[in-house]
Amino acid sequence: MSAVHFESCTEARAHLKDLLDAAEEGRVATVRRDSGRAAVVDVERLRRYLALVCPSKTEVVSEAGGWSVFIPGLPVAADGTSFDEAIAEMVQALREYADDWQDRLRTAPNHQEHWGLVQLVSLSDDEQLAAWLVGAER
Repeated sequence: MSAVHFESCTEARAHLKDLLDAAEEGRVATVRRDSGRAAVVDVERLRRYLALVCPSKTEVVSEAGGWSVFIPGLPVAADGTSFDEAIAEMVQALREYADDWQDRLRTAPNHQEHWGLVQLVSLSDDEQLAAWLVGAER
């Protein structure tokens, strides 16, 4: 089968199953709304892709009997008494950043381009995010 394109929300609603089936199969699936167009993509497929194209660049430092974790270029950092605790704290810090981005940072010039990271954080569970942080994402 080929790509599916719907020229209105009404048309997409009438063919919602076809739209979702196309997305699940990895086919191009779009809906036009006013002058814009949106793509419908399977969540897990998008999450895996974002994990590949958005490397974490996480830096972990052992210091003063604990661990610190940060990602250069992001206002996000965490620490813990163990490596695993520091990574778990970083997962939570990323979730807080994603929430702040959705609420107010998405229009800030120095944060706008982090939309891919925010999508990745929002589409991942804690285990997937921890794996991404340490470079174990598959």
